[in-house]
Amino acid sequence: MRLEAESRGGKWGRGIRAATTGWALFMGALGWAAPPTLDHFYPVALQRGTNHTVAALGKFEPWPVEFQVEGPGLTLSVTTNKGGVEIVVAPDAPTGPRLVRAFTAEGASVPRFLVVTAEPQGGEVEPNDARSQAQSVTQLPAWLNGRLDKNGDVDQFAVELGAGQTLIASLQAYVLQSPLDAALRLFDPRGVEVRFNHDDGRTLDPQLVFTAERAGRHTLQVFGFAHPAGSDVRFTGSDKCVYRLHLATGPFGRHPLPLGVQRGVTNSVRIVGWNLHSNALPTVPLNAAAVATNAAWWSPSLPGWDNVLRVPVGAGPELSEVEPNSAVSQALELPVPSAVTGTIEPVGDVDRFTWVAKQAERFVFAVQSAALGFPLDAWLAVENTEGGELGRNDDATSADPQLEWTAPADGRFVLAVGSLLRRGGADQLYRLSVARAQPDFRATVEAAAFTLTAGMTNDVKLTVTRLFGHVGKLTAAVIGLPTGVTAAPVELAEKAGETTLKLFAATNAPAFNGPVRIAVSGDRMEHSAVFALATTGENNGVPQGFTDLLIRETDSLWLTVVPPKPEEPKPAEKK
Repeated sequence: MRLEAESRGGKWGRGIRAATTGWALFMGALGWAAPPTLDHFYPVALQRGTNHTVAALGKFEPWPVEFQVEGPGLTLSVTTNKGGVEIVVAPDAPTGPRLVRAFTAEGASVPRFLVVTAEPQGGEVEPNDARSQAQSVTQLPAWLNGRLDKNGDVDQFAVELGAGQTLIASLQAYVLQSPLDAALRLFDPRGVEVRFNHDDGRTLDPQLVFTAERAGRHTLQVFGFAHPAGSDVRFTGSDKCVYRLHLATGPFGRHPLPLGVQRGVTNSVRIVGWNLHSNALPTVPLNAAAVATNAAWWSPSLPGWDNVLRVPVGAGPELSEVEPNSAVSQALELPVPSAVTGTIEPVGDVDRFTWVAKQAERFVFAVQSAALGFPLDAWLAVENTEGGELGRNDDATSADPQLEWTAPADGRFVLAVGSLLRRGGADQLYRLSVARAQPDFRATVEAAAFTLTAGMTNDVKLTVTRLFGHVGKLTAAVIGLPTGVTAAPVELAEKAGETTLKLFAATNAPAFNGPVRIAVSGDRMEHSAVFALATTGENNGVPQGFTDLLIRETDSLWLTVVPPKPEEPKPAEKK
């Protein structure tokens, strides 16, 4: 059984066959099957131009199932062994993360990740629990696919370092939606622990940086705890606890200066990082001409560097603060839109910037620091030129502040940024963005897949969040419905935020499996409703979801149409 990632009506419609196979229809019609559950693939990352047999992890009753891939260049073929999937990655397949679904005639799973890379991918080799069994990694940089497959599991890797050589070890598990809060621990040739890290400052994934004092064999341990956290504290492991480990000793960029880039132009930035072999920060051009207009982040590759940067993107120029700027008279004037990179240093420092506004103009100001992996817990305030506070925020949807504000009159106003914890230092960096607040909206659904039985209806709840003062009527419609399925467009009143779309399948509607899209439009504006993969749920203060993933959401929703199930025979009446 084969499924190729071919284009059919845009990126959200790639890689699909609408008709299901005969066995799946038969099993589904008898009610013997349930939609598959896809937890992960292992290994999760594959180099383009290669072929692999990987394990699909989850519940698949019956086997085989089929798969849909968002994006071109991947061919998936199931094997006769349950969970086995042969994957061919085309030489020209675009690199980066993909979402993949498993589906049968009964429905589809939530999408999970596969990652396409340009670099060769290695894998861990068991047994490697003891330091004496540590797997030797001789070629750096290296990407290794691993898995903590049982409780108490510890994976160990050995790297030869020269005196003065710096190792950067980075691990991805949390951003892959792996149920793993991972940690890294490094031992020197004597067996002495010299470094430990449990998160990179941005997510629960760890990053460890160490400069060797003496040459020799250094051992890196990978272990972790359950996420979401439970009541017991122990090293966790299961077939779902997959990870990617990156080991590098070459030039490695941590962030650019300024911290962001302007889309549509070539930005000249300095790179802060490790193994730069110079006291002066290297200056490199980052050509953001092809960055999408709605992209908030960009991951440019730097030739000759061991990693890929991840940088925020803005519509205006990226500036740098000029100290001193604590007083209004010293404040740098910001154009709108723009962004400025600053540092809270020394302790007690407050940075101020000015801009000119007209009465009733709406603005949105945002600070990025925690989102970039820095320890600054920032506050943000709007002031008048006499120092009077007109608005303030210290936490928005994350630890970083954001502020929507409307100018009360024509004039000059001041933005102030400081540390909520009154800390200062070279690592207390931030990026402050300034933009006019354009009315907008965001549409979301609560599920990534829907099943509809012929002759019946299914309700799809749609939530619209109005942003920056958006008002006006909106219309929601389902795009890409198959033959025999209808859904009447629904109008949302000027301030309404929730509605329900009713899907109806005729009694003779043929079986179907494929992607659909919900378009929400109004006033020359259209957005697709998305299913959020990243969440911010908590249970008694314990984080339950994944706030940052390689892909945070998808507008490719899945529809399965199944025939009506036969009525069960009535028991014979007793005479």
